[in-house]
Amino acid sequence: MNIRPYQSQMPRLAAGVYVDAAATVIGDVELGEDASVWPAAVIRGDVHRIRIGARTNVQDGAILHVTHDSPHQPEGFPLLIGADVTIGHGAVLHACVIEDACLIGMHASVLDGAIVRRHGFVGAGCLVAPGKIVGPGELWLGNPGR
Repeated sequence: MNIRPYQSQMPRLAAGVYVDAAATVIGDVELGEDASVWPAAVIRGDVHRIRIGARTNVQDGAILHVTHDSPHQPEGFPLLIGADVTIGHGAVLHACVIEDACLIGMHASVLDGAIVRRHGFVGAGCLVAPGKIVGPGELWLGNPGR
């Protein structure tokens, strides 16, 4: 496993977490019970925090990152992911909120300040633009997503 600190913040893994040897988890990251992180996935909590709920799986090649503070967003944006979420191969989650029991399709992107509500589905290749909200149980497709 490639789990390492960043500026003295070490990732925290709950019981039953699996992180593949070819995945990378850095910094202020918490993985909930029985979560899994698969080959080539990168979870980088360098300039803000990342929280991932129980039984969530981060599939191969997914990139999870955060946003630092700026004049446009004085507090930055963390990345908050609920329980029982599937994050597809090659997906990019950047400083957003994914609530419980969502599916993020392969190569989809969910950007800064966006929210995917409980049971939301973001289809493969979809781009959820900054600040957009995918409602509970909604399916969004396309670029831009809608």
